[in-house]
This record gives sequence, C-alpha cells and structure tokens, in this order.
Amino acid sequence: MTSQTPADQSLETLQDIRRMMERSSRFISLSGLSGLSAGICALIGAWIGHVWIMDYYAAGGYVSRHGYVHDAASDLRWRLIALAAAVLIAALASSTWFTWRKARKSMLPIWDHASRKLLINMLIPLIAGGLFVLGLLYHSDWEYVAPACLVFYGLALVNASKYTLTDIRYLGLLEVLLGSICMYYPHEGLYFWTAGFGVLHIIYGLIMWWKYERK
Repeated sequence: MTSQTPADQSLETLQDIRRMMERSSRFISLSGLSGLSAGICALIGAWIGHVWIMDYYAAGGYVSRHGYVHDAASDLRWRLIALAAAVLIAALASSTWFTWRKARKSMLPIWDHASRKLLINMLIPLIAGGLFVLGLLYHSDWEYVAPACLVFYGLALVNASKYTLTDIRYLGLLEVLLGSICMYYPHEGLYFWTAGFGVLHIIYGLIMWWKYERK
C-alpha cells in the first residue's frame, strides 16, 4: 500500500475545495430523468393536440351544436392553450420530483443560493417570452407561438446555465436554433414544438443520466 505524497495530498485538497465551491455556486442536482419526463409529457401533449387538429380539419373547420353550425377555430385554440398549460404543469411536477429525489440522495439542499439564482435567471426570459406570446395571441398570430416558445425557452436555459450544469446550455442553444428555423415554417409549428420540447428533452435527459447518474 503506497502512501500519498505531499503533492498528491495538496492536489486532493484543491479538488475538494473546487467541489465545495462548485456546490455552493451551482445547482448540480438537476436530474436527467427530469428532462426525460418533461419530454415524454410534451410528446403525449403533442399527440393529443395533433388528434384535435386532424379532427378539426376533418370536420371542415365547423361543428354543429344545438341545431346550428359555427366556426370551431376559437374552440380549438382555447383547447390547445389548456392542453399546453396541462403539459407544462405535468412536466414541472415530474421534473421537480426527480430533482428533489436526486438532491436527497446526494444529501444536497434543493433550495439554496444557487437554486434561487438559477430560478431568477431562468424566469426573466420565460416571463418576457410569456408576455410576448400573449401579445401574439391577442393579435391572432397563432402561427408564431411555437417558434416564440422555443426561442424564449432556449434563451432561458442559456441564461440559467451559469448556475447549473453547463450541459443545459447546449440544449438551450438547440432550442433557439429550432425556434429560429420554425419562423420560416410557421404552419409546421406543432412538429417543431414536438421536436424541441419532446425529442430534444428526451435526448438531453438520457445523456445527462448516462453522464452523471448511471453509477
């Protein structure tokens, strides 16, 4: 059995200090399963929305109620908004649970200075994006809602990456890129939304789980 040299002990001490500083300045309890669960929620929501849209077009954009026929576009839009809200709540709930479970296993606090910084820096672009999307809805520019959601969400991830694992920055950049491309194909917004919030989240979650949690 070999004893550590003073140089080895000094290096180990520096690594311990670095880990302690990282834990105090970054929220490192994000779970890959959080991204996976959020992606699955998004795929389920996208499938339901796709079925509703296909039914709408199959009916010629009109439905019959109480003996008269009226345009169902407004009904479909509000149903899609409610569906998006339900998907968001489900994704947040599942992500929070997996993150809390990882933090408890690692014996780390889930709410500290780093997590507060993470939340604040993520909320700023999200709130701005939410107000922007509400403006689009007010002016009936529905086709640009999907790209706006992707771009502002991506900016939120990039902005928050300074206070958590840097891998999330790459997810944010991909979301911004996808949303920017979607601007040129506004009528395919549901497919871009599915790719961004569903497929990319699942891929990111699997990579994060393999990289940090597999052992």
